[in-house]
Amino acid sequence: MIMNDERWQTIIGLIKDKFEVIDERTEDLPEEAGLGTKEIIEFVGPLGKMKLERTTQPLVTGKKTLGSRRIGSDTTVTYQYSDTEKTHKFKAYKYDEVNDIWVEIEKEKGDMIF
Repeated sequence: MIMNDERWQTIIGLIKDKFEVIDERTEDLPEEAGLGTKEIIEFVGPLGKMKLERTTQPLVTGKKTLGSRRIGSDTTVTYQYSDTEKTHKFKAYKYDEVNDIWVEIEKEKGDMIF
C-alpha cells in the first residue's frame, strides 16, 4: 500500500474521529536500523486495541563495500542516502491480551481502511 504523507494524515484523522486514541508518538529508529523515524498511533478499534506504525527512512541510493580479499580481513558496508527522497513502510497490529503481545495484521488483497 502506498503510504504518502497525505494518505497517512487522512488515516490518522479518521482514527481520531471514529475511535478512542490511547497513544500517539514519533520515535527515532534504533542505530542498527539506520536513519529515520517511526510514527505510532494506538487506539481502540473494531478488533479491540490496535496499533498503526509508519516508518520513514531516506531512500538508499547506493552502497560501498570496503575491505580486502585476504582471509580473515574485515569488510564494512557504507550506505549512501538520498537527501530528498524518502521511503515509507506501513504496519498494523492487534493487541493479543492473552499473551500480552502485539500481533501484526496480515494485509489481504485490497486496501485496509479504518
